Amino acid sequence: MTTARWTPWQPLALTHALSAAVLAETVDGGQAFRWQPEPGGTFLGQWDRHVARLSLDPDARLHWSALATDTGAALLRYLDGNGDPRALADTLPWRSDAHLARCIAAFPDLRILRQPFGETLLGFLCSATKQIVQIKQMMALLAERHGAAIGDAGSPNPALLRFNRLPTWAEIAVIPEAELRGCLLGFRARYIHETAQFIAQRPGWLEETEAAPYAEAKTRLISLPGVGEKVADCVLLFGAGRLEAFPVDVWILKTMERRYGLVGWKPAQVAQFGRAHFGPLAGLAQQYLFAWERAEARR
Repeated sequence: MTTARWTPWQPLALTHALSAAVLAETVDGGQAFRWQPEPGGTFLGQWDRHVARLSLDPDARLHWSALATDTGAALLRYLDGNGDPRALADTLPWRSDAHLARCIAAFPDLRILRQPFGETLLGFLCSATKQIVQIKQMMALLAERHGAAIGDAGSPNPALLRFNRLPTWAEIAVIPEAELRGCLLGFRARYIHETAQFIAQRPGWLEETEAAPYAEAKTRLISLPGVGEKVADCVLLFGAGRLEAFPVDVWILKTMERRYGLVGWKPAQVAQFGRAHFGPLAGLAQQYLFAWERAEARR
């Protein structure tokens, strides 16, 4: 095995410091599925061809180390490091919504990741009826068995050979469904296999969908096998930065019933309420609600 050659730890110039709870919720709370906590409070994560570690110093300043020197710029974009989460949160209706105010206070500076669109679609197609730890297992197996090594024999850092990227949709299109099932996908293997065939026959479809207006992009995504409204909204929120998307999962159904009195409402009705009540940044509000409700359940 090659010896890991990590860059020295260096600060990441975020607009605001993060708490340990907010860092964990951001990278390991269900937006992405390729981050793992490590001893000592660090997180190891992958996206696209990048591998990075994140750590907080005693003053809550975020530091990073990576296996490629150009990862710093990519990491800043991935974490929306040039954005201002406080300014965004301040535009939410927390002044007239006491529960939302409580959620924002509990997770200050929570941010929405800026992930690769195709990877985000793959992750949330794996998510149906599964918990985060199980989705991580699926993604890890897909990368290990069907994704290429991030580095190659001529790489300036041979440690990159230890890590595999996820297979592209074009690569998935030629993998038999039975082999996909070997990655613990279960019934999701058929959806992923059929989606890969669909995308392979339509060059540019993913890029066009990512760039389309929210309503059009959502309609396009829902046309894919296994993609319903929740998955489509997750892909658009976490993979395209569409902050008007309001994904409704079991946690949001619970919080909207318990905190907003929407007893017996269907997911589509809750999503419509969320977009109307929270406004154009409803997806950011959703993340605050989601984080708070899960933390409350752990308590």
